[in-house]
Amino acid sequence: MKPLFAIVLLLFVTSCADDQNAGKSKPSPVELTADAVSHYCQMNVLEHPGPKAQIHVAGMLAPLFFSQVRDAIAFIKSEERPGEVMAVYVSDMAKAPSWDEPGKNNWIDAESAYLVVGSNKKGGMGAPEIAPFGTGEAAARFAENYGGEVMTLEGIPKDAVLGSVNLFDEGAQR
Repeated sequence: MKPLFAIVLLLFVTSCADDQNAGKSKPSPVELTADAVSHYCQMNVLEHPGPKAQIHVAGMLAPLFFSQVRDAIAFIKSEERPGEVMAVYVSDMAKAPSWDEPGKNNWIDAESAYLVVGSNKKGGMGAPEIAPFGTGEAAARFAENYGGEVMTLEGIPKDAVLGSVNLFDEGAQR
């Protein structure tokens, strides 16, 4: 009798877990406000130039914000995270007023973004930045002007975001 009870209990728990996961949908991006602080440094995100990112993690009430897209990609490509990544949004720099003002609500899904890796532009924390765009044409124009290669999120190698950086590169621009 006990093995039968264990099987029924296991089926019930599995069914409940499936019901919880079935209702999950990708969270929507959150508008960037003066209250947003960067996950790694706890500095105000709006005080820094360049594109921004937000990551929604399962079980967390608010997204994690990043002053640099490079830092957000490092977060998702690293082995240690506080939970399942539900969504990653980045600033669409094609819709940004300028590099210094990347916008508060022009988020695009990082999985569908065109990302310029290896340009000479620096991000908000002074490290080389990965510039996101909603269209391939905008990304190609940026790469033509500032260097770099257009990639997808999946195509960015780990060492492009987890490797060391030269903060004193004279050719880099803010």
